[in-house]
Amino acid sequence: MPISASQPMSTSADSAAVPTGGTITDRLVEANRRYAAAFRDPGMDAHPVLKVAVVACMDARLDLHDALGLELGDCHTIRNAGGVVTDDIIRSLTISQRALGTRSVVLIHHTGCGLLNLTEDFRHELAAEVGQRPTWAVEAFKDLDEDVRQSMQRVRTSPFLPHTDDVRGFVFDVTTGLLREIDPRS
Repeated sequence: MPISASQPMSTSADSAAVPTGGTITDRLVEANRRYAAAFRDPGMDAHPVLKVAVVACMDARLDLHDALGLELGDCHTIRNAGGVVTDDIIRSLTISQRALGTRSVVLIHHTGCGLLNLTEDFRHELAAEVGQRPTWAVEAFKDLDEDVRQSMQRVRTSPFLPHTDDVRGFVFDVTTGLLREIDPRS
């Protein structure tokens, strides 16, 4: 059950041809060679300067650094399908806070998310196709605001996270670029 895309948008892939006989990965490796030729070690370590971890959807339309005015080294960026707080997100946040000094968590879901169109039936269909049931939940949702609240609650109640007083959740509008903050109590 593939997630259908709406109007395709212009991307860097439109203007950069895949080498003859090559793959998109070959194009990315070539781009990395050009990047590395001009790269200079910024002399940073893994501790984010702003002591913040941003959890967001993996959707390619979200340019988090640009949208939030962030620079390299400012934050930890943790992404997955839907920006849902799963056990693996808690794992990453725990390492981010306990080993690397973050204190704030920003959660970002977005309009037009593919998880709005999925259900747990996706897992059953996948199991029927491949002959093995996935060990993970789809974590699909019908209400963006409510899922952001649930994600905030999962962070706030995790016994592994020592810093849960500055946890805020937002919905990013993919057509305007604006964030809308979600009240955790509504």
